[in-house]
Amino acid sequence: MTSTTHSPARHRSLGDHTWQAEAVCQSTEYNLVDPEIFFPAPDETDKITAAKALCGQCPVRRTCLDAALEGGDTDGIRGGLTEEERGPLHGKIAHRLDYSRVNDTVAGRDVHLTKAERRAVVHAAYRHGVTEQRLAWLLKITEEHAQKLYRELRRALRNRDLNQPATTTTPPETGDDHLSRDDFGTAA
Repeated sequence: MTSTTHSPARHRSLGDHTWQAEAVCQSTEYNLVDPEIFFPAPDETDKITAAKALCGQCPVRRTCLDAALEGGDTDGIRGGLTEEERGPLHGKIAHRLDYSRVNDTVAGRDVHLTKAERRAVVHAAYRHGVTEQRLAWLLKITEEHAQKLYRELRRALRNRDLNQPATTTTPPETGDDHLSRDDFGTAA
């Protein structure tokens, strides 16, 4: 499972496309950009280089990449990566676990979440005493489903605690009460 805390300045909310106005690839009166450079053929290296150069300057590059991965967009250059470079990431997106996204969700933002991040939201919400009603609102699910998620989590935590072996350490048995360096193993 991939875990990261590196994040964009702000996460894209559900249905939010306002970030596109900040994208360098948006053609304006003063910055004419040919959108065709973002859809090159594999052998059009000049177009690929030009598109990646623009993406390298873009303040919303990470958001663009997230949007492409979350939306399953496999065409063109998005977030500074070609179709081929994004290919392996599409399979890994469901396992992404970015705690900044989890924290934003628990704080009340409508952030796109992966399955792993949704599970982490349930854990964080439970740990912070978030009510089932609030969890339902955060995840856009029914209160009954939120109750079920909390019930499953409580069961998993209880079973985890029951399966922990009780480890006790006994002091080394020596004739005298003085401990030597060898009594502590190789770390000492």
